[in-house]
Amino acid sequence: MHAEPCRARGPAAAAFGALLPALLGAVAALPGCAPASLAARHRALEGDWQRSEPAGPGAPAELRLSGSPALERAALVEEVLRRNRSLEAARQAWRAALARYPQVVSLDDPRLGAGVAPASFGSPKVRDSYRVDLSQRLPFPGKLALRGEVALAEAEAAARDFEAVELRLAALASILFDDYTLAARAREINAEHVALLEELQEVALARYRAGEAPQQAPLQAEVELAHLAHREVALATEGRIVAEQINALLHRDPALPLPPPPPALAPAGPEPGDPDLAAALAASPELRAAQAQVRAREAAVDLARREFLPDVTVAGAWDALWQERDLRPVVGVEIDLPLRLDRRRAALEEAHARLEGARREQERIEDEVRLGVASSVDRLREAQHLLHLSRDRLLPAARDQLEAARAGFEAGRVDFPALIEAERALRSARLGHEEALADVSRRAAELERATGIRPGRRSGGER
Repeated sequence: MHAEPCRARGPAAAAFGALLPALLGAVAALPGCAPASLAARHRALEGDWQRSEPAGPGAPAELRLSGSPALERAALVEEVLRRNRSLEAARQAWRAALARYPQVVSLDDPRLGAGVAPASFGSPKVRDSYRVDLSQRLPFPGKLALRGEVALAEAEAAARDFEAVELRLAALASILFDDYTLAARAREINAEHVALLEELQEVALARYRAGEAPQQAPLQAEVELAHLAHREVALATEGRIVAEQINALLHRDPALPLPPPPPALAPAGPEPGDPDLAAALAASPELRAAQAQVRAREAAVDLARREFLPDVTVAGAWDALWQERDLRPVVGVEIDLPLRLDRRRAALEEAHARLEGARREQERIEDEVRLGVASSVDRLREAQHLLHLSRDRLLPAARDQLEAARAGFEAGRVDFPALIEAERALRSARLGHEEALADVSRRAAELERATGIRPGRRSGGER
């Protein structure tokens, strides 16, 4: 005789049969086990990411600088940061790092299984038999939180990398603005000296016709004019190359026009004081990214230690293979046996090595920030000294020398080569002054970047 297939259902069996669909829904809806503090940090980072988006969706094709009477430093920097593809790539890397967090703090999907006893279907001896299983893997307490800590620290590092790219691009845009303005000023000075040489050539011709100067004098002026004609071509080429570099930063066709530069660069600011290294270290995005990587590696070490502890799988089943209804509801627990110790020890050793590497990288960046600040201050002071020397001594002396040489030539006391040499000296002094002015601005941008300040936010002193 076989077991009676139609025994009355016991209370436990009836309860489990009603509970199974609800249990499936509850297990599927189980959240991760990361602390609320991690979720709050994730929301804060997401808010920072959303605020980092350029105005408007993406970078529109039109250039906001178009139609401006003159290019401005601050406007150029802002436009570069709005349109540059490298910055947007860093922003998307930040977004990808943020998207890792909800993945790593989530539980694995529950598993639903089913099986049947084929021979039971249609059998006169037993009822149709099947089995339904539902299981959920639960990591050992603390593992999900540590995985979330690793993901959040790496997202913070990606955010700081974005800031570092932003600083680098702002500094580059500011320096290119100086180069763009310098190229235009150099062309203006070159044109003014072409006019001056043509005037001196007329003086030399008049004296030659009067028999008071050799024929070599006007010919020497002609040679010098030929050199300046080539210099004009070279300066125009330099200006176009700088404009093409600016257009590349702006994600534009290199040949597209830009607004003209301002008439002159802003005057030099005050000489920098002793640098505040503590503030520079605190503001450096590269260093803050390295610190976030250290935190990520520390959490990874803790996670590798916790991998020696077993995960648990809880399961429930309705096993209709049992003909007795009271035996059909099944609950159970599976525990991982972490016996592969060599693998876990190697993973812990790898995590320790990565942590030590991250710490050494942080120390390297600290050294780099200190060096960058100190050397930037020294270079800025040197550039300001040269600018003051050019403005207060070299330029006045060169102007006086040219005036004296011209008066002497017209009076017959100075030969024409000495006059040409005086003209060259004044031209060189004027170009040197403009170069020194641009160099001061370049060095100031480098110092701002080294101290974590975005270049290009200085007041618009260009005039």
